[in-house]
Amino acid sequence: MAAHRDAGGMSGSFYLARWQGADYPASPEPHAMELWIRLRSPEPLDGFEEVEPGCHVRTVPAPECEAVHLVRTLCRWRQESFLVREERDGQVCLEYLGGSVLTARELGLERIERGVYRRWVAREEVSDLREHAIPLDVGIQHF
Repeated sequence: MAAHRDAGGMSGSFYLARWQGADYPASPEPHAMELWIRLRSPEPLDGFEEVEPGCHVRTVPAPECEAVHLVRTLCRWRQESFLVREERDGQVCLEYLGGSVLTARELGLERIERGVYRRWVAREEVSDLREHAIPLDVGIQHF
């Protein structure tokens, strides 16, 4: 699946759905009895409604999608694995993926809540930046 990011830079996680052979940035949209997927396109497409300039949306039942993925941006910083939560002004907010409180403290990470540690660092300090797509089972019918 090709990455579909906003022009603003990296984000820690986003959804990507394949519908009718094309990939779209997406958002799950729970309804009373079923899950729908909100597809977004920067271009006008048949059946998509323009909700603001450059943003066209179409909501489809999840089973109509060929695949739905949660895409997470991962990296390494000081030999440890992190999730990239956000990027702005040349800085990235990293969330520690390791399970060691001692390591988190040694790295100077801020405890957000139990087991969650984060820190802002310069973008150029991170390495092995990559996206990891996790397939989601959202009631998709395979034909």
